[in-house]
Amino acid sequence: MPQQIIYLDHAAATPMDPRVRAAMAPFETELFFNPSSPYAPAVSVRSAYEQARADLAHAIGGKPADIIITAGATESINLAFTCLDNPDGTPSDAHVITTAIEHASVLASAKAHDHTLVGVTPTGRVLPAEIEAAIKPTTRLISVGLANNELGTIQPIRTIAEIVRAERLRRLQAGDDTPLFLHCDASQGAGQTNINISSLGVDMLTCNAGKIYGPKQVGLLWAQPDVILHALVHGGGQERNLRSGTENVAGAVGFARALTLAVEDRKFEAERLQVLRDGLQRYLTREFPQAVVSGHKKHRLPGHLHISFPGIDAERIVFLLEEKNVLVGTGAACAANKDTRSHVLEAIGMDPQLADGSLRLTLGHLSTRENTVVAAQLISAAIHSEYERMAR
Repeated sequence: MPQQIIYLDHAAATPMDPRVRAAMAPFETELFFNPSSPYAPAVSVRSAYEQARADLAHAIGGKPADIIITAGATESINLAFTCLDNPDGTPSDAHVITTAIEHASVLASAKAHDHTLVGVTPTGRVLPAEIEAAIKPTTRLISVGLANNELGTIQPIRTIAEIVRAERLRRLQAGDDTPLFLHCDASQGAGQTNINISSLGVDMLTCNAGKIYGPKQVGLLWAQPDVILHALVHGGGQERNLRSGTENVAGAVGFARALTLAVEDRKFEAERLQVLRDGLQRYLTREFPQAVVSGHKKHRLPGHLHISFPGIDAERIVFLLEEKNVLVGTGAACAANKDTRSHVLEAIGMDPQLADGSLRLTLGHLSTRENTVVAAQLISAAIHSEYERMAR
């Protein structure tokens, strides 16, 4: 039994990078001042906060004035959807398009409006033509995540952005001033794939510090200046009057450091993770030829391996592995009630019995060649023992 934990659930949460912690430390101790206060120490804290905003903007290729710092991706997503509201902040009759495999915060926000959920292929990839076909005269927002958190499938955001631009031009030429925006939740993709806003062609982008070795409960929404948003949190008017409250300076500084490092290290880290992931996948599929690997073969996050074992109860495997100090995620709720199974696995048409045997193995900074090999052996042993138990 390994003495140290082998962590294979980086898609759920990441440990804070020591460099991030070091950047945050002064603002949690001696530089505790409220950045809205008038005296010199507080003014220096305000300067650090605005520098963090500028660093966040630089990391994604945007302007500091277009960055809203939030308390996480869920808030950022909810804020993005306020572009559908009337000027007085009440819900409009605008139509929104998203996919059936989005994060719960996107799905819940979409369902508050007239909406269309576009399906995906069995690999979890949305077809841009289906997004285009779903556009109605009242469509004002399309929201598609950069990469799915269960399957790791990367979406064709750039192609969808071209469809949005073409529709905007068509409306303009027809004298129709109905706006149309493209929002992308890049929480799962940052650090492993490109999140430059110009390359993606999006109008709004969400990022989350807690997924890239930064502090939890810190996020951002970047929005083009012509996107009109409405406040979710009222009070002192911070963040362009969109989310009031004393600024989380330490969190913003940590987020900026984490995102800067993620962008700088992306190429090397993506290549490293893909080698580890591919080795883990080869080992498990060799041991279990009946196993099913989900997600797109080409367009997949390098640290993601979603693998399903027919007839296995993945929840039991999670507990068995925890006893061996291996922590993994499950791609399904592993419950008999269909309503509690993963909506992502339902959307790709996976058989319920196969879905119940799904593991989501996500690698990251804590993954090494040595502990990934050990993890492969322990996962294999747990699966073999479970099949043997079931055969008795």
